[in-house]
Amino acid sequence: MTGRISIDLFVTLDGVGQAPGAPDEDPEGGFRFGGWQAPVTDEVVGRAVGERLAGIDALLLGRRTYDIFAAYWPHHTEGLDGGIGRLFDRIPKYVASRSPRALEWQGSTRLGADIAAEVRALRERHRDVHVIGSIDFVQTLLAGELYDELALWVFPVVLGQGKKVFPDGAVPARLSMVAPPVVSGSGAVLLRYGPAGAPTTGDMTSEDRGA
Repeated sequence: MTGRISIDLFVTLDGVGQAPGAPDEDPEGGFRFGGWQAPVTDEVVGRAVGERLAGIDALLLGRRTYDIFAAYWPHHTEGLDGGIGRLFDRIPKYVASRSPRALEWQGSTRLGADIAAEVRALRERHRDVHVIGSIDFVQTLLAGELYDELALWVFPVVLGQGKKVFPDGAVPARLSMVAPPVVSGSGAVLLRYGPAGAPTTGDMTSEDRGA
């Protein structure tokens, strides 16, 4: 079995993925727009997110996102969020962390230092692994092409500050679209890409550029 590593992120038009869910989610760097996603999400976004998560059999998270999830989801296994809460509580959670602090959420395991080897091992152990949020960790996965799909929900919001998915100094890369876009009524767009090697260049003034 060779499983897939999928990255799921919510980002603004200017590429910020920091703290979409709640005001106190991640105030690092003096970020003051925590919870920016809430006013611009809708049923289309919720349904598509649910469909993407329906078949997962493991979570792969950075430490900050893990702590946020561990404080919330085990206590929300009923009501509207109950399905996701029960799913996350049940499946294995793998955490990229240098912290020696214990991982108290059931089914949680801290990864070793060799991330590439750990990801390869997860592909052999699980069919559908999702990375949610975890921007700092995601940048490591993107730089090493240690993923199979990057799913970006891009929202019609510009913040001008915050952690970006592709900051200055990101490793150059080319991506290919793996599915048609999904557009919500609020203007959010789901874009799904796979890695496609290094970028190439060309000449837009060439007469044969359309050949």
